[in-house]
Amino acid sequence: MSFSDVDKVDNLIFTSDFLIERNKIELHNPKLYEINTRVWIKKFGRPEGKAPLENIPGEVWNNLSAKGMNIVWLMGIWKTCPSVVSRCCFEDFLVRNYDKALRNWKEEDVIGSPYALDDYIVNPELGSEEDLLKLRKELNKMGLKLFLDFIPNHFSADSHLLDTNPEIFLQADEDIYGRDSHTYFKPEGKNAIFAHGRDPFFPAWEDTVQVNYFSSQAVEFMTGRLLKIAGMCDGVRCDMAMLPLENVFFNTWRGTLSKMGHEKPERKFWKYAIEKVKEKYPDFIFMAEAYWDLEWELQQLGFDYTYDKRLTDRILSGNVPEIKLHLKAESDFQKKSVRFIENHDEERAYAAMGKHKSQAAAIIIGTIQGMRFYFDGQFEGRRIKLPVQLGRESTERTVECMVEFYSKLLEITGAEVFQQGEWKLLDVLPAWSDNDTYKNILAWQWTMSEEKRLVVINFSEFHSQCRIKLDVRGYEDHFEITDLLHDAGYWRSTEEVFHTGLFIDLNSWQSHIFRF
Repeated sequence: MSFSDVDKVDNLIFTSDFLIERNKIELHNPKLYEINTRVWIKKFGRPEGKAPLENIPGEVWNNLSAKGMNIVWLMGIWKTCPSVVSRCCFEDFLVRNYDKALRNWKEEDVIGSPYALDDYIVNPELGSEEDLLKLRKELNKMGLKLFLDFIPNHFSADSHLLDTNPEIFLQADEDIYGRDSHTYFKPEGKNAIFAHGRDPFFPAWEDTVQVNYFSSQAVEFMTGRLLKIAGMCDGVRCDMAMLPLENVFFNTWRGTLSKMGHEKPERKFWKYAIEKVKEKYPDFIFMAEAYWDLEWELQQLGFDYTYDKRLTDRILSGNVPEIKLHLKAESDFQKKSVRFIENHDEERAYAAMGKHKSQAAAIIIGTIQGMRFYFDGQFEGRRIKLPVQLGRESTERTVECMVEFYSKLLEITGAEVFQQGEWKLLDVLPAWSDNDTYKNILAWQWTMSEEKRLVVINFSEFHSQCRIKLDVRGYEDHFEITDLLHDAGYWRSTEEVFHTGLFIDLNSWQSHIFRF
């Protein structure tokens, strides 16, 4: 279905047959759109007697659907603990980030991290569980799936669960606390010592409390929370999903686990929890934020998709040989990889790479296998990375050329061949001897029955040329090849393209997406 057809089928978008067909397509190379909910939702106001989740205009979702999005991730929807903000959210490095992102910020703009949550309860500042379920139903009617956060590693350091379920958290003794009072803490009014959540390569997050994955009670509790969430949405983005892995968790907390007498659990959390959820909700989708080359392991434990941060880094560095090597990974792995050039943790692509390189990068992640991940503001060329602790953002000028670019790219990649087709990395050949610029060019092809697309990207600052051999057996002596990005058509010799290769000549950071 083309984008021009979207308005024509508004009366059909709610029929079950249409949704069944659309959902089948979603499972292949879907497009996800992340929204920083607590900040974004303020633009719609809050009429008296109406929760913010109820006040989002339907046209917002229609527009995302028309752009070809399949999944909406509402980041930061769970209840947090405002009591930790004054203690933990005004450290020097955070204040510097606030100054950079929002020059006139005030103390009341700091609302705390959405990843230091009280529990999996809808933030009352946004609405209720009932409001969320209504929103999910509305999205599903439009063919959109709803993703929410699951933060397996920790809760807020002031979570009410410290009172109701202290057994699920990693505890320590006075000796451990005395040696490291940054990583461990004594909650006020409690006769116990707990660990703050942490990543083994960084200091502990003092606004959090660490879940103990060497506790069977914690495994059962967190599995229960996942089952609860699965009743409210269609999938979860699992924050720092590698931290609960048995070896990672053991290596992070080895000394405390040994001293407190904890042994390795009988059940591997992710495998057990994912199986339990999919028993009840077979189509539920698990997406992992993952690093440290642990993506494959997480996929084997049941994750449907895992972050591909390594590709993001290679794109940022502009290393074409490494990008090519990366894209030679097994197809099954690539289909489960999440491709992105920005999100709430990364610098904005337009700021990090500039107009031309960021457009070339967007074509890469938008035309390879896997989930295509976009962040709110990316299509408009936003430049400011907003710290997640801030509840207000700067007003930025829309970069109209980026809006036009993404509109074109999303229209092109909305074709079914980019969802259901077969992807193949192509060899790029020298245009002539002694011309090494072919090494700057990336090329791949999508094929679905008679439909073919050729993507060619000069991912460098240098004017570059190459040749690409295409299988055009069965074509007429001359055939038309159409550049969809630039609305230009060319006639080429079938014999030349098959034997010598299609000649490509591209300026820096420029691309073709051909139909032939």
